[in-house]
Amino acid sequence: MRLTIPFGTRPEIVKLAPVVRELRQRGWPTRLVFTGQHHDPALGEEFLRSLDMGPDSRWLLPSDPAATLGALLEHAVEEVTMSTPDAVLLMGDTMTVPVFCLAARRACVPVVHLEAGLRSFNETSMEEVNRRIAAATASLHLAPTALAARFLAAEGVDAARVRVVGNTVVDVVRESRVGRVPVESRAGVLVTAHRASTVDSPERLATLVELLVRLAGLAASDAAFGPVLFPAHPRTRDRLTAAGLLDTLTDAGIDLVAPLPYREMLTALAATRVVVTDSGGLQEEAAWFGVPVVVLRRSTPRWEGVAAGSSELVGLDGDAALAAVARFGQLAELKRVDALACPYGDGFTSARVVDSIEEAKAAGLLRFREPDFVGRAVPGA
Repeated sequence: MRLTIPFGTRPEIVKLAPVVRELRQRGWPTRLVFTGQHHDPALGEEFLRSLDMGPDSRWLLPSDPAATLGALLEHAVEEVTMSTPDAVLLMGDTMTVPVFCLAARRACVPVVHLEAGLRSFNETSMEEVNRRIAAATASLHLAPTALAARFLAAEGVDAARVRVVGNTVVDVVRESRVGRVPVESRAGVLVTAHRASTVDSPERLATLVELLVRLAGLAASDAAFGPVLFPAHPRTRDRLTAAGLLDTLTDAGIDLVAPLPYREMLTALAATRVVVTDSGGLQEEAAWFGVPVVVLRRSTPRWEGVAAGSSELVGLDGDAALAAVARFGQLAELKRVDALACPYGDGFTSARVVDSIEEAKAAGLLRFREPDFVGRAVPGA
């Protein structure tokens, strides 16, 4: 059985790498397609080679958003038609996902969706739209948690096509061998912010900067919190530069640095006292290390941390953010969060992913049949 595995962003590469490795170890033919969604030097050949994710096909996309979407769909149809895979394996919620869902369905090729069932219930989120397209078209839904599986069930997805497997990012973190740091030895606040809804609006960007300056003031007034480290995403740095706000952050004492290599980022994460972020993946990685998270959003697809009390939604409300950081930063709270099990996986998801694909293939779930309702009752009547 031949699998085509498309990806276009750094998180997809990181999360798919252990699955690709497991598939190859079991002898599955895999074709890797880099769709080029992120024009980032960090996604160069060296990065791809380091994760053994060198693509069989690499696309160059136009810069205009509408042209990019059209080119993605056109290339996806050409790719599926040319390579004729037995299935397409997709990860997450980027634009690569819906275009390959549509291209695969057009060619009657089944789709296997990793990270299935995540829901933020945010009607303004394109990622939410992409996930729902995957739910409507996938033949096999690999949900990271039982809650994600329940969201799929509520949307009418057949339970026979859903498997709860965990999230592969936890495999990557476990395999990194970056260890937990005792709570008494943790220091500082780690900040990331990159979402368009956070940084693209000048008003919201200014609100973010004001929040971070106040956070730096809290850290400066209480040695227990330590410094504020802000590895700035290229999008965020560009917006800060255009708005003339970079110096405001550095003048406040914030350590504004370039994005860290993945293992260095994990090392910084494990040693920090509190994370402040609008990222989804960082919520999962922090849970593995027992680090509390203040989420700069008003909803999240990672509800498990909110339910467990290891993360808190605050939006861009400075008062709420500082209160959450101050509370999470207390030793008793750090110990409580550190004692929680990671709700996103145990670090052995990739083997369950491949097991699930093999089981679905054996059960006939990865092929299409035309129904025959001749002489039968109307469905649902």
